[in-house]
Amino acid sequence: MGYPGRDTDAGKRHGGADVRRLLGRRDFRTIFIALTVSMLAESVLVLALGVWVKDLTGSDGLAGATFLALSAPMLVAPLAGWVVDRIPRRAIFVALNVVTAGLLLPLLTVRHAADLWIVYTVAVGYGLSYIVLGATVSALVPELVPADLLPDANSALQTVKQALRLLGPLIGAGLFSLLGGAKLALACAVCFLVAGVMGTLLRSGRQAVRMPTTSDRPTWSSEVSAGLRHLVREPALRTVAVCSALSMIGLGVGESLYFAYVDQGLGRDAAFLGILVSAQGVGGVAGGVASALVVRRLGEVGAVAVGIGLFALGSLALVQPALWLALPASVLIGMGLPVSMVGTNTLLQRRTPAHLLGRAATALDALVSGPQALAIGLGAVLVGVVDYRLLFGAIGVAMAFVGGTLWFARRVAQPAVSTEPAPAQADFPG
Repeated sequence: MGYPGRDTDAGKRHGGADVRRLLGRRDFRTIFIALTVSMLAESVLVLALGVWVKDLTGSDGLAGATFLALSAPMLVAPLAGWVVDRIPRRAIFVALNVVTAGLLLPLLTVRHAADLWIVYTVAVGYGLSYIVLGATVSALVPELVPADLLPDANSALQTVKQALRLLGPLIGAGLFSLLGGAKLALACAVCFLVAGVMGTLLRSGRQAVRMPTTSDRPTWSSEVSAGLRHLVREPALRTVAVCSALSMIGLGVGESLYFAYVDQGLGRDAAFLGILVSAQGVGGVAGGVASALVVRRLGEVGAVAVGIGLFALGSLALVQPALWLALPASVLIGMGLPVSMVGTNTLLQRRTPAHLLGRAATALDALVSGPQALAIGLGAVLVGVVDYRLLFGAIGVAMAFVGGTLWFARRVAQPAVSTEPAPAQADFPG
């Protein structure tokens, strides 16, 4: 049973019919293909930059700093959301992909360790592009599909993302060995350019930039922080944001425990971690496929609670180091992320006014991703002084409490924010 405000009629629809309706919409097919191409480049590029730095310098620390450079722009996420809410989102989507393609071109000049600053500069710029693109897509999707198809749209995009998370590192490593860093960067630039060109095929959007009158014009700081204030004031979003942040803390701490689990627990080489990561990827794809159905059956908040519950079950299973538990536990943890993400994104899109979606999306991303990054460092410290089994057990119990709390609080949601329907498009028959 869902909570008030949920589209119960949509919840009763047959999933296959909804997918056909979704793919029958020209604009969604266009954005889906464009995002698949750009996400492929993203999944390849993120790993390739770190490998490239390692290849140039031989330093693990400098290679790890690449991921820090990619994450640094999170500090300006609220400003990125303000930009998304001030400019038509389809124009941002096109411009952002084209600019990202151009941003990668300086990598063609990298030859030696002395050129490391170019890699880091590009990484910072790409990290900013990633943040803006994420907020743009979150705000653009509700303009392309009606509210009852949002779970299916988010599920489709999350499934592709999880599949590329599974295959991207393998593709990236193979292409880097085959092409080298410069040619791989050029190939990724072409992917982003193709995505940008496809974005021009989207029909004109219904979103208009809402300019306040002179008499009631808010201050710049209040405009930038409007997304955060919306999250705090809306009961369902506030509850989900807090619980998601807590779950990401648990997930972040858990990421630092895997080496100890594989080495001390399973008695295997560190390379075996790749198998567990692959199992998480398989779970992620399965969770992405199933997430729309979960949202329809349980509501958005209920779906987030289920996703956190899967984290909890997986963590508790890792308390006992055994191969027969390691693989299913990894699958459960992998499934939890897309189910939770689809529930969160759909809730955000349904309960946020269109003119605030960009700022609300970046605020939510910062609230959830920031604690996770800090938790990874915390886990690295804790695993040196506390038995990893106790830590996995503590994470599992804490996540079970968080997920259970969210499950019983799922009726906190108020009726959804009224939004205009997406532009009428002929659905393909069948």
